Amino acid sequence: MIRAGIITISDRGSKGEREDLSGKEIEALLRGLDCTIDAYDVIPDELDIIREKLKEYSDTRGLDLVVTTGGTGVSPRDVTPEATRDVIERELPGMAEAMRLEGLKKTPHAMISRALCGIRGGTLIINLPGSPKAVRENLSVILPAIPHTIEKIKGSTRECGR
Repeated sequence: MIRAGIITISDRGSKGEREDLSGKEIEALLRGLDCTIDAYDVIPDELDIIREKLKEYSDTRGLDLVVTTGGTGVSPRDVTPEATRDVIERELPGMAEAMRLEGLKKTPHAMISRALCGIRGGTLIINLPGSPKAVRENLSVILPAIPHTIEKIKGSTRECGR
């Protein structure tokens, strides 16, 4: 059973001015895995708040998977990748590259995504864009690799080949 957390990063969402459709989309997609959602928060686009929430979910709560949505673009308030980079110990560039590659099949704007994926302790952290459509497109492409990735992070020595 994968224990997961969802963090929606949105100034308007954190003030209750916008419904969190992206976080709900993540929750629906994760139902396809053997997964429970143990934590879910909507927070503002603030570097320190994002860093602390990522640390809480991974260090204090000990979640296997943390998926963020929002703040991965190039707007001045988009700081999710910086916060993520500050807390991860190892980056997983292949996951982020796969998401961007899939997005480019639909829009050239996918190339400006700065989303990161990485590892902190025993936790896989994945950044996703802020729209429900982009969440669906990005998470769907890496979803099949998540259980195996978490097994490996936890120390599984099972062979990777089929």
